[in-house]
Amino acid sequence: MLRQKAFVKKTKSGKVLKVVKEHYLRDDIWCSAEACKKCGHTETVLSAIPSVNKLFPLPHYIIPDTNIFMNQIDVMEKPQITNVIVLQTVLEEVKHLSLPIHKRVRDMIANKEKHFYVFSNEHHRETFIEKLKDESPNDRNDRAIRVATKWYGNHIKDLKPHISVVMMTDDAANRAKAIADGLQAVSVKWYIEALDNTELLDMITETKELDDGQQMIYAEHLSPAQLSNGIKSGKYYQGKIGISSHNYLEGSIFTKIDGVDGTVLILGREHLNRAVDGDTIAVELLPKSEWRTTPTGVVIDEEEEKEEEESLKAEAEQQAAASTDTVMADATKAAPVILDTPQPTGKVVGIIRRNWRQYCGFIDKKSVHTPAGSTAPANVMFYAMESKIPKIKFRTRQAHALIGKRIIVAIDSWPKTSKNPIGHFIRTLGDAGDKSTETEVLLLEHDVPFHEFSKQVLSFLPVEGENWVVQPEHFNGREDFRELNVCSIDPPGCTDIDDALHVVSLPNGNYQVGVHIADVTHFVKPNNVMDQEAASRGTTVYLVDKRIDMLPGLLGTNLCSLRSNVERLAFSCIWELNDNAEIVSVRFTKSVIASKASLTYEEAQNRIDDDRMQDDITKGIRTLNMLAKKLKQRRLDMGALTLASPEVRFSLEHDTQDPVDVEMKELKETNALVEEFMLLANISVARKIYEKFPDSAMLRCHPTPPASSFEKLEKAVSRMGITIDHSTSKTLSDSLDNAVIPEEPYFNKLLRIMTTRCMMQAVYFCSGSMTEQEFRHYGLATDIYTHFTSPIRRYSDVMVHRQLHAAIDSDISYGNELTDKESMNELCGVLNHRNRMAQHASRSSVELFTHLFFKNKVEEEEGYVIRILKNAFIVLVPKYGIEGIVYASAKVAKVEGETTAAAPQPILVYNPETDSLQSTEPLAEGEAPKVQVQLFQKVVVQISIDDDLKGGGEGGMRQKLKMDLVKPYIEGVSIHSSVSKEEKAPVTSGLKRDAGAPEAKRGAKKKDEAEEREYQAKKQARREKRQLKAQLKEEKAHERIRAKEAKKGKKYDPTIEDSYCKHIEVDGREYTLDITDTAGQEEYRGHWNDKFMRAGDGFICVYSIASMGSFQELVGFRNQIWRAKESEHVPIVLAANKCDLEEERQVDTGVGQEFARLSNAFYIETSAKTGFNINEAMLELVREIVRTRERERFQDLADHSQYGEDPAYPVQAKIKGYQKSPTPPGPYPMEEEELEMEKGCCCTIM
Repeated sequence: MLRQKAFVKKTKSGKVLKVVKEHYLRDDIWCSAEACKKCGHTETVLSAIPSVNKLFPLPHYIIPDTNIFMNQIDVMEKPQITNVIVLQTVLEEVKHLSLPIHKRVRDMIANKEKHFYVFSNEHHRETFIEKLKDESPNDRNDRAIRVATKWYGNHIKDLKPHISVVMMTDDAANRAKAIADGLQAVSVKWYIEALDNTELLDMITETKELDDGQQMIYAEHLSPAQLSNGIKSGKYYQGKIGISSHNYLEGSIFTKIDGVDGTVLILGREHLNRAVDGDTIAVELLPKSEWRTTPTGVVIDEEEEKEEEESLKAEAEQQAAASTDTVMADATKAAPVILDTPQPTGKVVGIIRRNWRQYCGFIDKKSVHTPAGSTAPANVMFYAMESKIPKIKFRTRQAHALIGKRIIVAIDSWPKTSKNPIGHFIRTLGDAGDKSTETEVLLLEHDVPFHEFSKQVLSFLPVEGENWVVQPEHFNGREDFRELNVCSIDPPGCTDIDDALHVVSLPNGNYQVGVHIADVTHFVKPNNVMDQEAASRGTTVYLVDKRIDMLPGLLGTNLCSLRSNVERLAFSCIWELNDNAEIVSVRFTKSVIASKASLTYEEAQNRIDDDRMQDDITKGIRTLNMLAKKLKQRRLDMGALTLASPEVRFSLEHDTQDPVDVEMKELKETNALVEEFMLLANISVARKIYEKFPDSAMLRCHPTPPASSFEKLEKAVSRMGITIDHSTSKTLSDSLDNAVIPEEPYFNKLLRIMTTRCMMQAVYFCSGSMTEQEFRHYGLATDIYTHFTSPIRRYSDVMVHRQLHAAIDSDISYGNELTDKESMNELCGVLNHRNRMAQHASRSSVELFTHLFFKNKVEEEEGYVIRILKNAFIVLVPKYGIEGIVYASAKVAKVEGETTAAAPQPILVYNPETDSLQSTEPLAEGEAPKVQVQLFQKVVVQISIDDDLKGGGEGGMRQKLKMDLVKPYIEGVSIHSSVSKEEKAPVTSGLKRDAGAPEAKRGAKKKDEAEEREYQAKKQARREKRQLKAQLKEEKAHERIRAKEAKKGKKYDPTIEDSYCKHIEVDGREYTLDITDTAGQEEYRGHWNDKFMRAGDGFICVYSIASMGSFQELVGFRNQIWRAKESEHVPIVLAANKCDLEEERQVDTGVGQEFARLSNAFYIETSAKTGFNINEAMLELVREIVRTRERERFQDLADHSQYGEDPAYPVQAKIKGYQKSPTPPGPYPMEEEELEMEKGCCCTIM
């Protein structure tokens, strides 16, 4: 049947056109019921015997209306809901209303186990209907659904067994009309209740209208038309709101104000007006008298919200006052709070686009008021794991069963009469604190697809599977590089090897250098299901204990991976470089390679450093290293930045994968070697694809950071006499290089870490969407850049490979996916999101394992202040690469022996002029306030895990890394050390707190006495432990001597890790050394760990004067020694070895001597080859060990002596060759037996 619809329309040019649309109606569209014989279909979707329930005891199919999918999509996705007829009318309406929900419906239709069938009712002759006069589109669609339901019921009424049709709608009027027409109609709630499934009941979205008489809490949102007109007129400002991670009552948008990019603050519940993090909103600016400054305080608990809002209002009123000095309410002469320049501040007047999603979290145990075991529906409060999200109220029948669980909840609405958003339960993830559950939570929270690859995706893998090999036909259009000495250099354990390198010396004195990248595009063809899945995932996500692959494992870790000793397909970038590493020429080609070696960074570094290795692979690596250094230096000269991040590496227990140790990641020369050639390849490829695709090349830029990003950092370092010039990347790089404080070696790295946080995010972009001036990569100091070198783990590189192939081969055909600017822009947006989420997921995984590592531990470590908040400061602990908040007010700080008052009592107040926290103590007239905490300040913090018990349960529901200040001691903020005795030694004087009643003083005194007794007991135990240890060592030494004497003639190989004994005479006295020689092996640090270092009495740290890399590694060894020995005064001899290679010296004597001075070590130059100073190094180490033991022994005596540390009693010992000074009187005289026991020493050579 043919229908025609004609109408006229006016074109932009003013012409009038007549448009005729033809609509064909058919009567051969199948019903798809398996038992139907009328339709004659060969394949069916709907089951012959669908499910039943109490309300409909006969088998039935379900026909939902549009609102069921829009509001109850989570219920519809459950496996209990099957045999659903999705009408074309409904599917098109859902697509118009929400593309994400439309995709979820399509996914259900594709799932064969769900039996969802699309019926084209708009094209069926008996179910199509015309729109009636004055009938709204919604009413017409509702009528179409009822007509289709009636047709289905009549069509299958004679089936055996009998099957009925049920129309599902929450629209009461539509349901009433359906029942009046003789149809079976039901609401989703009635239907689910008949299934006796509590979990499904909790998932139902409440659509009940609120009582008009309820009190409004928030202002009414403006209509879309009002918002559009206001934004066009400049009255309102549009932007995506970001909520502070420290204060969920503080948000901001980035927008243009008077044509200039700027930030608008939105503070307090009333002004946020139901906006949720990520929503696109419209904001109206407040009067300038109400503009605020930042930062605001950290909100600790929901109960503090009222106080916080009152505080916000009070500050706004204070800022409007004429006086610029504000005094604290509780002191007549308090330190003035200097007000910074107010920022534009506004309020939300409307929501343009919601960004609601499903949230992971837990229920608040305190909100559960039903009796235990009750299944009655009750409202409970949900805390999202993401602290930016407000509490969500939802209704559940399983409240008690959900306590202690991680669950998922979605927001349904946020009425203006409700303090919190209203949501519904989705599903339970598992027990809180369980590692697998918490990992799933972080993946869900960061929108990381982690489902298994579908059978459809896997069907596009080579049918040969792991047996696939390169065939003769694969050489067509490829160069054969199998004979070249290609090798890869990667982290240990790497299986997805993207890249490999080679170098060949040319007759003209130049070098041919090749970067070979896995040819993923040979296996992943454009627009097939596997390609679409890879594009959706965007990137491989690396967690601490696993990775979420972008491509199926067969490709990523096998067929594409450039493993050694197998032939692999590659995409190669080949340069000719001169001796200065300048590019003479470059070309690109598809190729076949056979890698000769898969090396780790450490293995490659060992080859560089070991002069005995002279094979072709090693020589090639040395040449590449030489060229890489020149490339890097040229980049640095151009202004490339060397930044830093506090990355750590966990050592995991083999079976449980629980963290057992953590250490900072260390970089070697070979890391830089690989990096330089990958950067060079990316730059070369970027130029080539931009030449071919000027409007659609996929590139990557790093925008220049705004000057405002550096303001606080500049102010902080200026106090130290350091200047940061960020006008260009070159001046910034020079500033960072010059920012060195000799007595604080970590300062420069800390400054680079904080500079990294001033940077903008690097992003992918389509070349046609920006000007060439905007292409620049600020951090790398290059005018153009892209990603080419990691196609196994980044989809951006896959697209770049396709564009590069099209650029070098004019004969290949390609689709508009490489040329369409709009689709490329859209893809760049997706990849930027996936890349950002992957980074956040990786950090969250590190945070999770950090929590597991510190579980049931309390440790004290040095840290640095990296950010100041209004009532807190953030500390970075370099040893673990972790950050935490230290609170600076009595309301939230732990005050030992006291209870905090109901109202916040500020101990330190924020001074925006100096970006510091300062004392609130009353001052004398004219006296300046005392700065207590400022940026870059070194502090000591106590680290533990704080279980947030809002969710109830013994394990807590939101575990947080907790940091308490130990040093400097600030009364009311700091805590006493629970690890060792710490003195209350404030950095500045004048900080006092009222001691309170005499009882409180007596209690504090008793506490101090108890701590002193505990300290003395621990001290005695340590002394006894040292004595026993010495005795055992001597016995062990004698045993080993006998064993050695029984094996005369055995030679010692200094390049192999070994343990042995050595007899040595020092100053006329014999000693036996129990020696562990690690031979510089990296495995020593990972395998032996700190506990083995604690047993060492002294250490010889060896480096080669001909290798700067070996010298730089000593910093890590020294720090590990200090950490293990819990002291920076450890017997260390710094041996500068290979002094016979003076002409190859890379480490000057002065540099080594200065490092020895900073390390409290003895410096000596040696040569293992000639034997020069080898014995002298041993002799000096023994002397240092003896001196250290003497000092320790006399210090122990001094602690219990009336003489204390009187300089009249120098610390010396009666050892042969020394004169003993008078022994101070005390209860622990030194006996000769004790000296004899110490003749056995434990030494470690590193």
